[in-house]
Amino acid sequence: MHTTVIRQANEQDVSRIAEILVYNNRINFFPIFQDEGYSFGELQVLDVAERYLQDRKSLARVFVYDDGLVRGFAQVWGTELEKLYVDSFFQGRGIGEALLSYAVREKGARFLWALEKNGGALRFYGRHGFLPTGERMLEEGTAEYLLRLEWREEGNAG
Repeated sequence: MHTTVIRQANEQDVSRIAEILVYNNRINFFPIFQDEGYSFGELQVLDVAERYLQDRKSLARVFVYDDGLVRGFAQVWGTELEKLYVDSFFQGRGIGEALLSYAVREKGARFLWALEKNGGALRFYGRHGFLPTGERMLEEGTAEYLLRLEWREEGNAG
């Protein structure tokens, strides 16, 4: 039995991180953007893994949920939660909540941007104290809006 730990990612994690990111992106964002060229052409596991290997500063901002298997990750830059993904096969087990709590409590994450049409993500973040500020911006190169969510201790249900 492995102990669950959230730890800084390393080179050995990049293929798993890339796999989780690409698969989640296709499941959650392809239905919104309908961009086959990006989702199934440009967005490839090997390319994402290579970007993390080449950009050590970016990799240093990634923290993985590891219980013997990397099941999800969070990426934090300053006070921004840049990414939070859990392998879809392991969702609903508290992994996302654990990563989000770690990002807030250990890394000082206080805000994030989420797609306005990603209702599942907005509900998840809202349950954990990230509330809309009213600020929106266009996702670069698209017609879709991002909403800024900020963590509010008093709004945090747990």
